[in-house]
Amino acid sequence: MRTRILALAAALLAVAACDSPSSPGRDSIDCSKGSIAAQGSSAQTNAVSAWIKDYQVSCAEATIEYSSVGSGAGRRTFFAGTGQFAGSDSPTPDEEQAQAKARCQGPLVHLPMVVGPIGLAFTVAGVDDLRLSPATIARIFTGRITRWNDQAIRADNPGLALPSTPIRTVHRSDSSGTTDNFTRFLAFTATSDWSLGASSAWPARGGIAADGSNDLVSAIERTDGAIGYVEASYARFHNLPTARVGNASGEFVPLSDAAAARTVAGARVVGTEGLRLEIDYRIPDRLAYPLVLVTYEILCKTGTPELVKSFLAYASSAAGQNTAAASGYAPLPEELRTKVAEAVAAL
Repeated sequence: MRTRILALAAALLAVAACDSPSSPGRDSIDCSKGSIAAQGSSAQTNAVSAWIKDYQVSCAEATIEYSSVGSGAGRRTFFAGTGQFAGSDSPTPDEEQAQAKARCQGPLVHLPMVVGPIGLAFTVAGVDDLRLSPATIARIFTGRITRWNDQAIRADNPGLALPSTPIRTVHRSDSSGTTDNFTRFLAFTATSDWSLGASSAWPARGGIAADGSNDLVSAIERTDGAIGYVEASYARFHNLPTARVGNASGEFVPLSDAAAARTVAGARVVGTEGLRLEIDYRIPDRLAYPLVLVTYEILCKTGTPELVKSFLAYASSAAGQNTAAASGYAPLPEELRTKVAEAVAAL
């Protein structure tokens, strides 16, 4: 599995800080010192990378590393004792609770920190704008629709010239929170056409398997007829078009951070372990983009190093969320951001 290490040398960054003007966000960072490491979700990698850069430019005595290994691997590695927190696009599942309790010897905390729409990125020669309803998406990814000029796709896209190109679906091969959120969306919105439930492991047969978000977008990019699900910042970075997704109001909404934030703002806080969210994929908002994910930083309630607390305080601040937005994500809705910042302060 390809592992991407996002580590910036503090000494070099201190030099860089002398050569470049300080940003307003960096000025508000309350520095700590030491070294920490974390691992997990590839969906949040670009946001975490930007936070690390900002933090270490301001705080020369801090070193932070983040390994982009996928949500499932990140949680398992953290529960086995490696790193100070894990990034996960899904809350800790029941089968991992025993490991979590053994690691933390106390409460486990979920902090929703990164919000992003999941894009249905595609490469279809001659097509740069596409509308897909949840039922059509489900049929495509279960292999019931095999060509781009299928009647169901034509019904979603009246008047659009569609080729007979074979459809090549692309999915994650590793345990992925993006997969979990995508399949959860289908389980809630396409009940008649998706019977495979929600899972971090891709449950359908066929298609192209890719390890991590970078490999997934590369596979889409080089394959005519391909479509796959990926956190939006990766699709944007590769300039891949993304489909408009049908919502509960019958509107086909283009991918945007603002439209995704409307769905997240309607989420309900559940459970007692931090701020786990229950997303309403059928939110009755005609302007909402319904296919979203929320990445959590998962850590122990007690024994949190000061550097972790300081770093997450910046990430959950208004300045930190603005940095995430500049990296291609939707900022946390303000009410939720305030709750996350309070939870970080209570660590």
